[in-house]
Amino acid sequence: MSESKKPPRAAQGLGGVVVATALPYYEKASAPAGLAVDYDRYAEHCRWLVASGCDGVGPNGSLGEYSSLTDQERRTVARTAIEAVGDAGKVVVGVHGVGSHQARHWAEVAAEDGADGVLCLPPTMYRANEQEIVDHFAAVASVGLPVMVYNNPFDTKVDLTPELLARMAQIENIVAVKEFSGDVRRVLEIKERTAGSGLEVVSGADDVVLESLLMGATGWFAGFPNVFPAESARLFQLATEGRLEEARALYEPLVAAFRWDSRTEFVQAIKLGMEQVGRFGGPCRPPRGPLLPQLRERVEADMARAISALAERGAA
Repeated sequence: MSESKKPPRAAQGLGGVVVATALPYYEKASAPAGLAVDYDRYAEHCRWLVASGCDGVGPNGSLGEYSSLTDQERRTVARTAIEAVGDAGKVVVGVHGVGSHQARHWAEVAAEDGADGVLCLPPTMYRANEQEIVDHFAAVASVGLPVMVYNNPFDTKVDLTPELLARMAQIENIVAVKEFSGDVRRVLEIKERTAGSGLEVVSGADDVVLESLLMGATGWFAGFPNVFPAESARLFQLATEGRLEEARALYEPLVAAFRWDSRTEFVQAIKLGMEQVGRFGGPCRPPRGPLLPQLRERVEADMARAISALAERGAA
């Protein structure tokens, strides 16, 4: 792995279509759970996403199974993405940690390796109070990279409410929020409460992305662009240009598949979707196992409808 670095492009912001990248493995008996990270295939995937029209990639998110990686793997995954994308797109590295000292460490590492920004959850495995949350993100932001805070109240049991985000928006280097509550009413409320701060609202759930963008979100930190990158980039363009009828015509056939992004088995579902369009998805490391047969059938059916609809659009 080359040690070359690229200067951060903070001025570009963290909006646009940034893909939370799925991580490929290959079988290796000596690796954790018998699965080793396939860095070459991962680099090719990152390049493909950006070449297909997406604005960047997000390694080491929950979709990238960061919590199943060793520390060395986690750093090498981020470095691989940074090197693969180069100047063609932005790289927003997940720095989630149990406490602020862990999250800050991963932010420092991301800065050393040339990331453009970081994505950070509240303290994981601990239901923090508001002051602890503010202190957590302030520690990460002190590293100096642009920070996208991640509101995922389902997994963290912590809700970054619009009121709380208004406090955090005053912290230097906190520039965006990945909003995954599923409540599209929050887009406008966050914008109202953080007016003048420059805080970007980024849609974090694929199955409300169009609604969020129409309400003023400026980014999409996305899962299913791993499967449909060009179509997702087009959807983002149509929505942000206000071309509602065209956006709806593209979105509606995809949204049944997109709903899997908000379900427990989202990693397995997206990897299966990648397989269905001829990409490599592959297995997951524990605690994730294979999809149960009935769930696999449902994913395959939703994906087949989306693929068929896109094929019809292409033939029209």
